[in-house]
Amino acid sequence: MNCDATTLMRLMEFTDSAFPVGTFSFSNGLETAAEEGLVRDAETLERYTRDIARQAAFTDGIAALHAFRSRLAEDYEGILEADRQALLCKLNGETRLMTRRMGRKLAELSKRIFPDPFVDRWLDDLTAQTVPGTYPVAQGMLFAACGISERALFCAGHYGAVNLVLSAALRCVRVSHFDTQRILFRLSDEAEALYAEVRQSEFADMHAFAPQIDILASLHEKGSKRLFMN
Repeated sequence: MNCDATTLMRLMEFTDSAFPVGTFSFSNGLETAAEEGLVRDAETLERYTRDIARQAAFTDGIAALHAFRSRLAEDYEGILEADRQALLCKLNGETRLMTRRMGRKLAELSKRIFPDPFVDRWLDDLTAQTVPGTYPVAQGMLFAACGISERALFCAGHYGAVNLVLSAALRCVRVSHFDTQRILFRLSDEAEALYAEVRQSEFADMHAFAPQIDILASLHEKGSKRLFMN
């Protein structure tokens, strides 16, 4: 990936787990998977995380790429359509809450640190509750405005989906930092192939079929024990 030092620093900032958009509040259903015994060790955690990453690639990944390209083309209607399509792929309430809360936080951060007229307009519409305000669309616009490539955008989304689960796993699954870093290293090898699969995808190609994950999320909504929003 060819990029200058400033662009690389921006990418590192936006993918840092300490970047304050609220990822620490969510587990993508892992908490319930651990409670039900479906994820109990490094092997089952890797399988679960891979499923989450693939689901994210074919939903949020496609929406982010379309938002990125629409921002470059200064096509606000294209951004709105990507936003709408991203939310349609979220089948449970907590996942919708997660993407909208993180989308708003990212847009608010952008307004403070790197103002962009398209992100600012989208945030105004979000405040007026006329747009969903999803996180991948906020990411796509911000990365385009900062001159970060769409491949890097996709990798940031892939890393975020994987790291969100693995960070949560350290709090609710019997795994070590060594286990989670090995999983992250292996799943990083799959990012380029996933990008190649989705880079030409249209909205009609988006799919989120991972019924076990959605069932776990629905159970979590009514659960009495929780560390995370989902």
